[in-house]
Amino acid sequence: MGIERTFVAIKPDGVQRGLIGEILSRFERKGFKLVALKQVTPSRELAEKHYGVHRERPFFSGLVDFITSGPVVAMVWEGEGVISSARKLIGATKPLESEPGTIRGDLAVNIGRNVIHGSDGAETAKFEISLWFDSSEINDWIPADLVWRVES
Repeated sequence: MGIERTFVAIKPDGVQRGLIGEILSRFERKGFKLVALKQVTPSRELAEKHYGVHRERPFFSGLVDFITSGPVVAMVWEGEGVISSARKLIGATKPLESEPGTIRGDLAVNIGRNVIHGSDGAETAKFEISLWFDSSEINDWIPADLVWRVES
C-alpha cells in the first residue's frame, strides 16, 4: 500500500455542532497530511453527482436535501493507506454499529445525521476529489518533520 489520497467531508450536522476541529485533529494525530480544505454549501447539482450511485434508491432525495442544507467542510487527506484507514477512523455508516473511538461512534446521532463522509475506495476517492476540488486547490507540500520520520 503506497501513498494515496482520499476525500473526506464533514457534513452540515458536524459543521453546525462545532465538530470541525475535533475531526481534523483525529486525522492529523493519525499522521495524515491535509492537502486541500474548504467550506462550501454544495449546490444541488454537486450533491446529485456526489450521491449519483444512489439515484434510484428511495433515500436519494433526502441525502441531497441534507448535504445541501448548510456548509460542508470538504477535505483531501494524503498518506499511506489513507483510504482504508480513514474508513476505520470514521466508523460504520450507522452510528449504533460504530465502535467507540471512531468519529461516528463517538459523535454521530443517527444514520441520517452521521457527521462525516469518506471515500470507500480508490476510484471513488479519485472521482470525489475531482468533483469537489479543482487541481489548483490541492497543495503538494512536504512536512517539516519528514526527515525525522524517515530516520526512525
